Amino acid sequence: MLAALSLRRATAAVAALAAASLLLPARGDGPRVGGERASVRVGLVFDVGGRGDRSFNDAADLGLARAARELGVTTEVLEPSGAEDREAAMRLFAARGFDLVIGVGFIFSTDIEVVARAFPAARFACLDHAPAPGAVLPVNLAGLTFREEEGAFLVGAVAGLTTATGRVGFIGGMDIPLVHRFEAGYRAGVREVCPACDVRVAYAGMTPDAFRDPVKGKALAVSQAAAGADVLFHVSGATGHGVFEAARDMGVRAIGVDSDQHDEMPGTVLTSMIKRADVAVFEVIRALVEGRFEGGLSSFGLAEGGVGYVNEGPHAAGISVATRARVDALAARVARGELVVPSR
Repeated sequence: MLAALSLRRATAAVAALAAASLLLPARGDGPRVGGERASVRVGLVFDVGGRGDRSFNDAADLGLARAARELGVTTEVLEPSGAEDREAAMRLFAARGFDLVIGVGFIFSTDIEVVARAFPAARFACLDHAPAPGAVLPVNLAGLTFREEEGAFLVGAVAGLTTATGRVGFIGGMDIPLVHRFEAGYRAGVREVCPACDVRVAYAGMTPDAFRDPVKGKALAVSQAAAGADVLFHVSGATGHGVFEAARDMGVRAIGVDSDQHDEMPGTVLTSMIKRADVAVFEVIRALVEGRFEGGLSSFGLAEGGVGYVNEGPHAAGISVATRARVDALAARVARGELVVPSR
């Protein structure tokens, strides 16, 4: 009797999750069916902004596509519209028996820990995972973090070597420790090559909406440019498009983030700091298929190829040869551990 009751409850729970999935946004192009490891299924849930942000989400999607292509796994994605949808999407993948469920962004941190404990047979990974101080992660959860300060250090050096006014700007999205790491690295990079340079800093807000407010981003950027900042680095998601518009209108240069954002505003975007979410996603999936998956936190920096900046090709044409050589020499020192970049 108890066994039958448990089965009915489990069946009802899965059915409820399936029904809830109908309320979730469309999945885009549907499953990518793999090859020799098609039975291994990986589900990815996008962050705020979703697919098409030309930034962190799209980079994660590139890693997922590479895993389907090179490792032969089957992949699916979901795009939630709010906090409840994020948890429901992860639970849906787990209830369907997916081998690995990936959440894209720090905003998943609390929910993914809850879901991982509820589905101990599945494995989970969270990009930019930010556990509570002293928290012990579930053994089936891999927290994938980045040393953002190292990549920001490089574009800070570019800004410091490029500015003609001695003033540069930093515009963050949500005022949180994750974005503070970018700010700290950027400040350090500017200071390394231009000790007398002034770094102006502004944040768009205190909630996740700060990552999708281009009007606020433009206003902040206009203010900084009007005060003399002639290179502006944004770490603000979709808010950054407003920064690019302001930089174009004010005749100054901008620096993109997470992915190569040159095409957002050609002629205005000087370079972009690259945060290789694609590398982290691909590597955690490869660890899964090779039987090496481990829970716990792991970090990707310059030494692991997890961060960098656009320094080659037409999208880096605004960077002088001398600047590129100086910054690349700094990158090599950081990668070797000879130079430690502050994270706060």
